[in-house]
Amino acid sequence: MAAQGEGGRRDEIKTHFGTREGSYKLIHHTECSKVNRAGFNGQTNPPVKVSFITVNDGTALSDRFCFNVGKELYVSTYKGVRKAPDLSKPIDKRVYKGTLPTCHDFNQHLKSPDSVLLLIGFSAGQVQLIDPIKKEISKLYNEEHLTDKTKVTCIKWVPHSPNQFLVSHGSGQMYLYNEELPCVQAPPHYQPFKQGDGFAVYTCKTKNTRNPIYRWVIGQGAINEFAFSPCSNYLAVVGQDGHLRVFQYNTMELIGTMKSFFGGLLCVCWSPDGKYIVTGGEDDLVTVWSFHENRVVCRGQGHKSWVNMVAFDPYTSCVGSDSSTDVNGSSVEVLGLTSQHGLGVGEGSNHIGKHDSHILSAQDHSPNVISPQHPNGRHMVSVNHNASSSALDPGATLSCISYRFGSVGQDTELCLWDLTEDILKQPYGKPRTSSVGLAGLNSSSTSLPRSNSLPNSQKSNNSVGYVKGNDVSINTYADGHAHSIQNAVMNANSKFATLSVSDRKDNSEKKEHKRNFSLAARNSDKSSVVKSNNNRMQDNAMKLYGTKACPRLDQVSMLEPLVCKKVSHERLTSVTFREDCIVTACQEGIILTWARPGKAVTDDT
Repeated sequence: MAAQGEGGRRDEIKTHFGTREGSYKLIHHTECSKVNRAGFNGQTNPPVKVSFITVNDGTALSDRFCFNVGKELYVSTYKGVRKAPDLSKPIDKRVYKGTLPTCHDFNQHLKSPDSVLLLIGFSAGQVQLIDPIKKEISKLYNEEHLTDKTKVTCIKWVPHSPNQFLVSHGSGQMYLYNEELPCVQAPPHYQPFKQGDGFAVYTCKTKNTRNPIYRWVIGQGAINEFAFSPCSNYLAVVGQDGHLRVFQYNTMELIGTMKSFFGGLLCVCWSPDGKYIVTGGEDDLVTVWSFHENRVVCRGQGHKSWVNMVAFDPYTSCVGSDSSTDVNGSSVEVLGLTSQHGLGVGEGSNHIGKHDSHILSAQDHSPNVISPQHPNGRHMVSVNHNASSSALDPGATLSCISYRFGSVGQDTELCLWDLTEDILKQPYGKPRTSSVGLAGLNSSSTSLPRSNSLPNSQKSNNSVGYVKGNDVSINTYADGHAHSIQNAVMNANSKFATLSVSDRKDNSEKKEHKRNFSLAARNSDKSSVVKSNNNRMQDNAMKLYGTKACPRLDQVSMLEPLVCKKVSHERLTSVTFREDCIVTACQEGIILTWARPGKAVTDDT
């Protein structure tokens, strides 16, 4: 599992950690004032989210970032590892009254050095569109709470569309808006447009086209997050009912589904080539789902509490050229950034830089090669410094398959994971076993997958003991808490009895959720269709256990984190992989920048 590293107690906050490619170092942290962090009337502050955008001023690229904390929203210049953001002089700062910002998203297609479009979702259901630079644009949607009264859980611009955006709510409903259209002036009435297993789509009954254009009702309980695939054709949605659902976005067809081990799914992310989806949730696990095979490939155990966010690292992922295809049907070739100095982004004629010719647009690629999309919207071809000349030969056949992704959780820990070919190609039902707790294990223990195997001297880890029986596996951690994961022989009925989110909420929260959901339900007499679907879903959850959509513990491989470090005193809510650093955020609004190996401006020795 993760190496303890650097000695010391496990509850210490780490300022650096080592990986195979080198050492990541905490360069600086950004913290805003604590004055406006408190919520309203006892409201719990929403998770801190971070959004980035890169603009080209004609001579150089510059970054902007946005984050929310409590009542406040900040937009500032971001200089990566070079300099900490100065929040005393932000580009824009807003303090809201009566509602809290919950999520936000920049428009990556309509941008310039002096104008960017930013969407903001709020705890009372409203959506705001602003230009934080020009400050000339300010539009409000769902202002009167006529569409939905529950909090906005996720908001994103529709890829390649300059004016459409998608908004999900705690009611379990998702709405498509056009920023150029007005909103309805009365509670909307809907007519059914499409329905399927566990979801339904409605259109608004109006003489003239108004917002919302479409209303999706998905699953049972809140929609927690959604994400578009790199090719923009598919939409992955995770919710409090524990389901991942993957849709063909334009046709609104459900093409795949997955079920959490138990509890809700809180976060979702696509791999850069669109072949895999990683989720995290209330089962304390990360789960990898294969798009092409429509099945769970493996689970990852490293967190000791809910997983709040997962993200792939496109700069350290290595996908070989073979006969496999991405979701567009094109072969994928991405050379991983692996070098002795870290990620192959350091010195050398072939390094990847912001102004380097190796960053190519989609039209610059040959027809049979699709590179993963850069987080800033560009497409990227990465170069492996340690590769042999034959590997760099365009005619050579590559066999490297390795994905790096990260996760952060309520346990205040950052985990990095390597997903390698030996795990991905394991047949269903024949997992590659991996020891869950390393400390105290004897040499007869099953070894880790090669991607996560560490020298014995480095195998001190989060757990101080591991007991395995026929029915229950228990990790006893240094914090004194025992965390159990019951294996495949446990009765499926008791396992899925934990699915109900209502057990986690008090009566007032249940009443509020029911009231808000009922308001939307009254907008259409066709909502009974969705209710019947939801009733079937509870039965289907039982049937899914032990299938490819929700395999037992002994049916898929269990991943170990390459690194698992406590990097905050407060629960972590965001992780972003950038070219020169990793950015994490915690619930207190502290933004940490971790320089990649060889990327620190000044090296502390």
